[in-house]
Amino acid sequence: MEKYWNLFVSSFTDYGGYLWREILYPSWGNYFYWLIGLSLFFWLLEVVVPWRQHQAKIRQDFWLDGFYMFFNFFLFSLVGFNAISNIGVEAFNDFLALFGIENLVAFEIWSWPVWAQLLTLFVVRDFIQWNVHRLLHRSEFLWKFHKVHHSVQQMGFAAHLRFHWGETVVYRSLEYIPLAMIGFGIQDFFLVHIFATAIGHFNHANIRLPLGPLRYLFNNPQMHIWHHAKEMPRRYGANYGISLSLWDYLFGTVYMPEDGRDIALGFEEVEHYPNSFLEQQWQPFREGRPHPPRKAGLQEAEAPAAAAAVEAPPLETTPLPMNKPA
Repeated sequence: MEKYWNLFVSSFTDYGGYLWREILYPSWGNYFYWLIGLSLFFWLLEVVVPWRQHQAKIRQDFWLDGFYMFFNFFLFSLVGFNAISNIGVEAFNDFLALFGIENLVAFEIWSWPVWAQLLTLFVVRDFIQWNVHRLLHRSEFLWKFHKVHHSVQQMGFAAHLRFHWGETVVYRSLEYIPLAMIGFGIQDFFLVHIFATAIGHFNHANIRLPLGPLRYLFNNPQMHIWHHAKEMPRRYGANYGISLSLWDYLFGTVYMPEDGRDIALGFEEVEHYPNSFLEQQWQPFREGRPHPPRKAGLQEAEAPAAAAAVEAPPLETTPLPMNKPA
């Protein structure tokens, strides 16, 4: 037990040191500044060439999603996931050692050219994540956690990383063994992770960029918007692709009936879903309790409020988009 306790403590200090170095020392291999750079790039595209021109540049929940980006990319590991996952991996390896198994590597992929290693990692990981994503929609229990991501009502690049920490646990747990079997650890895919992050930002961005034939390979905003559609004839949804749309075309889970630029997003009664970070983290554990509607932003509510005051007192305001800090 002492070994696990020391690993637990060192995981906090090691990750804290890593995050501090990420902030203080910019470099080409730095996740922190790549995330900032990619985010600024796609936000500028949304400002200059927006697909939904009526949508505010600082859209509903812009700052909330901005906080989610840094929480899910960095802070969640700092507050415990890194330590717990390290202990889990060590315990799993100790369990394998009981049977004389030193590792799970089934393919010596490290002997391949680097480009082949990265391509294999990207494709295999994306296929795993496509299946996990389907599971999040088909499992009633897991859907409660995934609803946080689907609570977005105005789409923008930062919505990409609005998800409950429980999803990280599910994804990383189910990724571990398949990736370990081809000789990769979670920490080995900087280039793949940055590329996947860029595609994820692109998928959720308020921009229109027709990909031509490449749309059958890569996910894109015009396809992914339908994944977030509030009204969906398919019970478990569609368009589960993370980076690649290929899997949806291969397995018949594509749904794009028309241009989805102005469709309503979310799920039934999404307007009653909690709209603060802490409430959204707690919501999956208390699913079923009623919640008050989202409050209207002050600037957007002034005109409707004035009209309502004249026409039909007492005043009733309709929930409207609000920009707020996390």
